Amino acid sequence: MFESLAGSPLRGIVATFVLLSPSLLPISSEAAAQEPIEVVSVEAQIHLEEAISMALTRNPGYAQAEISLENAFGSERTARGAFLPSLSVSSGTTLSSSARFDPATERQVTGSSQSLSGGLSLGYDLFTGGRNRAELERAGIETEAADVRLEGQRFEVIFRTKQAFFDALRHTDLVAVAESRVQRAEENLEQVRRRVEMGSATASDSLRTRLELANARQTALQSRNQLRSARMALGRQVGISGPVDAVRPSVLEPSPLPLTPEEIYELAETRSPSVRAAELSRAADQAQVASARASYLPSLRIGSGYDWSNQDWAFDGGRTSWRVSLSVSYPIFNGFVRETNVQRAQSQVRLAQLVEEDARLEARQAVDHVLQGIHTAEEAIALAEEAVLVAREDLRVVQERYDVGVATVFEVVTSQVALDQAEADRVTARYDYLLARAELEAILGREL
Repeated sequence: MFESLAGSPLRGIVATFVLLSPSLLPISSEAAAQEPIEVVSVEAQIHLEEAISMALTRNPGYAQAEISLENAFGSERTARGAFLPSLSVSSGTTLSSSARFDPATERQVTGSSQSLSGGLSLGYDLFTGGRNRAELERAGIETEAADVRLEGQRFEVIFRTKQAFFDALRHTDLVAVAESRVQRAEENLEQVRRRVEMGSATASDSLRTRLELANARQTALQSRNQLRSARMALGRQVGISGPVDAVRPSVLEPSPLPLTPEEIYELAETRSPSVRAAELSRAADQAQVASARASYLPSLRIGSGYDWSNQDWAFDGGRTSWRVSLSVSYPIFNGFVRETNVQRAQSQVRLAQLVEEDARLEARQAVDHVLQGIHTAEEAIALAEEAVLVAREDLRVVQERYDVGVATVFEVVTSQVALDQAEADRVTARYDYLLARAELEAILGREL
């Protein structure tokens, strides 16, 4: 409706109404300066290396992996102890009542008797059918597997920390983009206000620029809220109860990978923590099969002991004895327990082989996905840089055309929005690249 009044005598009346109406009056740059964008408060500022160190000390998953490794060391120590003789000592005392007939008095006499005893025994398994050796091999493999899982968990924590860290930086940059949009909208409003006062702009121009400022402020508000959420997430990751600000590293630009794609695929299929853990799990199950088969062979054990006892309540005197024994044990039939244990161990090996094969395929798939993400992000960064340059030049040209009355304010606002989107896309592309590279390191279990 206002557009149709642009060339009529009512144009001046409408312009005056727009200038004086509180509901339609554009916000000038002076008024906007009185409403600064609120700064998101933080509990602390932290560098990336500090964040990773703090996250490793308080992450529950990493602590659980450390405990699993300690338990594996304990199991391996127990398996080694099976090759050593067993030694035990025992002692005891006995107090009992007794009754006897006294011929002199011809009466029943009651009393008590007491004794002391002690003993030392030693035993050693001469042959167990290979069970002890198989258990030691399995325990050693499980210890190595626990160590591999710990390393994999360490890189997983590093990736999650980098994800939270870079997410905080991403939203910090997006807040800066939103603030630039607000500033450009305010400058545009000031220009339109002056043109309305001079009668060279329409009410529609005023409304469009006012709407753009409202949209810009709304975007800035959302960006600040997202920034606080990202900083809270970073604080939780490092063990701080409040929002934490990420200190920007000196270098964030993309750099070439030190390995070729073929080398990365091979490394993922052979040395990644998930594949190594699956390999070791399968080897441990194979050792369990050998341990189960050991029950088909007899076991041989030698033992010796030394005993002492005294019927009196004294440590001197008494009787002593010694013994040496050799025992052979072979269960001829134990209700198919041996057969069941062997069958279960063999089934577990078949399952472990399938898990290992799937782990290799999964690692290759994950690496392929991340490599494509890295290449896409690299291209997106280059395209975003070009888009920002083009959008800035377009806004400059449109602004000059608007100054001479050739372009409309709608074109100016459209160019401003395009520039804002290009700057936001550039921020997103940069951090997408950093996160993709961090994820690749987590999959491979090594730094690149």
